[in-house]
Amino acid sequence: MTQARGGGKGSRAMQVVARLHAAPPRHNAGAEWMAWSMFRALVERGHEVTVWLSRYGEDHEPYELDGVKVVPLESRLDFATAVRRASVLVSHLENVPSTAALARGYGKPFVSICHNTFLPTFRDMASGSTALAVYNSQWMAREAELHFVDHPKGIRPEQSIVVRPPVFAKEYAAKPGDRVTLVNTNPEKGGLLFHKLAKRMPDIKFLAAKGSYGEQTDYSDLPNVEEVEHVSGHEMRDTVYARTRLLLMPSSYESWGRAGVEALASGIPVLAHPTPGLCESLGEGGIFIERQDLDGYEAVIRKLRTASEYRLAGKRAKARSAELDPTADLAAWCGAVEGLAG
Repeated sequence: MTQARGGGKGSRAMQVVARLHAAPPRHNAGAEWMAWSMFRALVERGHEVTVWLSRYGEDHEPYELDGVKVVPLESRLDFATAVRRASVLVSHLENVPSTAALARGYGKPFVSICHNTFLPTFRDMASGSTALAVYNSQWMAREAELHFVDHPKGIRPEQSIVVRPPVFAKEYAAKPGDRVTLVNTNPEKGGLLFHKLAKRMPDIKFLAAKGSYGEQTDYSDLPNVEEVEHVSGHEMRDTVYARTRLLLMPSSYESWGRAGVEALASGIPVLAHPTPGLCESLGEGGIFIERQDLDGYEAVIRKLRTASEYRLAGKRAKARSAELDPTADLAAWCGAVEGLAG
């Protein structure tokens, strides 16, 4: 993997233009908050970041969040002019092909933020105009290398870098509560297993935090489950983590697993299905159980009701949180983007 090289805090101020389908505070999936944390870092270095949305939503006028400007599609402002004036174009997920095409047309460096290992991610990133590919894990970087071996006609990005989804621990840390929690009740995230667990453990309090996408499981038949609506990432500490004793992540797929890392900041043990991404992100701070093992999840939940067991698991969680300090990754990210702008 070719490592990106860039400038420092003295680099000339840039105009970074990003094209995303949705953004906080309305849409709060892990991909969007990863991008947001990275944009915040650029703003703190003195650069201007503007996110142009590609889907219609609730907002009609431009707004600002964490120093990042957001232009809703409904505002009907001139995106083409913004592209012409941009120092760098950035995109992810569904907008990579169209934004990469604009970058080619206007002669702008293009950055693709990659959030999963699905074929379209690598195919679109390898379209021939990616100056910088950002992978969210070492595992994803290795998968990208395998993609280029299997698809030799794909054009490698000029540079690539690994930026683990940045989580600022102080923004999420809280005194743990008393609930067993699931963030995003989509069946693929473990929504149905969560229902089965709550049904067979009526003496345990559960908290179901609805996600920003996908079908959400209904728990209205279970009196020991409290459901909370989808909230902005800025509200997760008080709404979710301050009420959580254990976090469950029995996901069928996670390329990283931001919610788990957010929970670690409070010393909240995370029980997770061992996807490659979750194994890398949680490390020694995670407790891994196959997602179909209902008995295993129940046994560990009950075991962690013992104070001594919970203390030990909590110490491992906090230690892993400290290891994931995002400072170095964000510095490398900013340097790489600054390098693209010359």
